[in-house]
Amino acid sequence: MYKKVILDNGVRLVCEKIPYVRSVAVGIWVGTGSRNETTLNSGISHFIEHMMFKGTEKRSAKEIAESIDNIGGQLNAFTGKECTCYYAKILDEHLDIAVDILADMFFNSRFDEKDINIEKKVISEEIDMYEDSPEELVHDILSEVVWEGNPLGYPILGTERSLTNFSRKMIFRYMNDNYTPNNTVISVAGNFDEEKLHKTIDKYFGNWKVSGKENPKPSTAHFVSGSKVKEKDTEQVHICIGFNGIEHGNDELYTLLAINNVFGGGMSSRLFQKIREEKGLVYSIYSYPSSYRNEGLFTIYAGMNPGQLSVVANMICDEIKILLKDGICSEELEKSKEQLKGNYILGLESTNSRMNSIGKSELLLGYIKTPDEVLDKINKITMQNVSDVIEKVFDFKKMGFAAVGNISKDIKLEDLIDI
Repeated sequence: MYKKVILDNGVRLVCEKIPYVRSVAVGIWVGTGSRNETTLNSGISHFIEHMMFKGTEKRSAKEIAESIDNIGGQLNAFTGKECTCYYAKILDEHLDIAVDILADMFFNSRFDEKDINIEKKVISEEIDMYEDSPEELVHDILSEVVWEGNPLGYPILGTERSLTNFSRKMIFRYMNDNYTPNNTVISVAGNFDEEKLHKTIDKYFGNWKVSGKENPKPSTAHFVSGSKVKEKDTEQVHICIGFNGIEHGNDELYTLLAINNVFGGGMSSRLFQKIREEKGLVYSIYSYPSSYRNEGLFTIYAGMNPGQLSVVANMICDEIKILLKDGICSEELEKSKEQLKGNYILGLESTNSRMNSIGKSELLLGYIKTPDEVLDKINKITMQNVSDVIEKVFDFKKMGFAAVGNISKDIKLEDLIDI
């Protein structure tokens, strides 16, 4: 059972007690990510996340790491397009220590000029490493294409150019605008004493002053059809085909997930079985939906020999045509629903997964669905829902295309496929 408490300053605490486990996961969620950035400060959310581990007024970077290592816990963070999360997983008896460390990082990080300059080099290496991973890079290029000119298409890491702009002053200005009490959620899942938890959170976060700023609202993005190819000397060509998807919080997302299981979501899917297993034309092929506030994206990825590019692109489009014409059968839908429910329930067995689920949901939507509500949504998916979502998403007039590999940069999707 989830519980929600709002501190006087607007910080939200959402928690779920699981008395039969001995661990607890706690996360500080801030509603800011690459979607809140500009071309000038692109990557600053991710940069701040890194800097939080570089030392505080009372702990060095090494002491932060040792404080968690010494109690057998895990401490980490991640940045997405719409949120940043700092989290720890520990034994239930060490919850106070974890909150103390996270709060110290959150409020007292030093952001020394020397550390800022060092971290710029670290993230520059991270960007270079990403550039050397074409199978990952192609997804970012697709985002850049379909969300052209909008921060939703910016890379989370930023760019080499924007990285040079970062300064201590810019960091504090960005944090002052986005790291605010009413834009922050603390999520806790696992075994804990509820009254003690509330006192601990109030002790560390209750005195955080309200800035008076409203939660930053993301700019509206519009799906744009287009193509972009990055020429790279690679053995394989990596492609992504994108369609306008379903936004976060929309119940149609459950239907799209069910369709995705059948279409390209796993080893038993149509794309994998037809193009990889039967024809042997690719090493990897899959599809997945991404959801954001007010926007969504459906992505199909494939990696292949350059000589097979046109054949594979046409086979993918042929499978889309079959999906549009015939949909999926009732037996496929029932199997997919069971798969969705199984994956969801198994995920609930991890305190970390539960902490992530309730924290992100509260932050982005302002409410949390119970497991029974989620299962009910999945159970209620109908064949008509499936037909409606297929027609809504798979529109050949609205397609994005990205490719990385040893091919001409002038190639466009319409050059490769016959629709």
